[in-house]
Amino acid sequence: MSTATTPLSKHEWTAADLVQRFGPIPLSRVCTRFAPGTATEQDVESIRARESRLCELVDGILVEKAMGQFESAVAMQLGALLIAFIRGTGLGRVFGADGMMKLAWGLVRIPDVSFVSTDRLRVANIQPHAPLAVLVPNLAVEVLSPGNTDEEMDEKLHDYFSHGVELVWYIDPRQQSVTVYRSLDDCHVVRAPEELTGGDVLPGFTVALSELFAPMATP
Repeated sequence: MSTATTPLSKHEWTAADLVQRFGPIPLSRVCTRFAPGTATEQDVESIRARESRLCELVDGILVEKAMGQFESAVAMQLGALLIAFIRGTGLGRVFGADGMMKLAWGLVRIPDVSFVSTDRLRVANIQPHAPLAVLVPNLAVEVLSPGNTDEEMDEKLHDYFSHGVELVWYIDPRQQSVTVYRSLDDCHVVRAPEELTGGDVLPGFTVALSELFAPMATP
């Protein structure tokens, strides 16, 4: 498991530095409109509004979120099931990929699906059209795409648990499995047709992986 590294000074990033940090990601995923090391939270919002690109912010670098059609369908299916589970309970809210998570100042991550408890929402006090508020989900879900690298996902996992996320699911549609992380050092793999459960974060929630990984069909 990799750990977060010390950021370089502004304007010192090279292609080799980016590969070392994020793995061999396509350079097209790095938003070069803003020199690596200089991007801000305002730039995250700007590029989403102007170009409809979802970019995470890490050490002043904007990295586009990798997501394919099938991965998006899996995320939407899971999100719908989570929403149905918590509806009317007052437990919290479910967010999709558009619901960016500002884990700390200068660190914006974009889980494909996330759950935030009512207590955390109350502290964040999110307001319409306001700048991103610091908001750490209780559950963060990533649906792995072919464009994701091990280095990228290891660092993201470190960021999640370093800032208070309680449960992380890494969903791998190609392997039809979910790696469930309760901490950096506590994880197990669930494989279809087994059931994924909400653990202590969402007690009582279950979903059969065969349901998540069923081929997309026209209604």
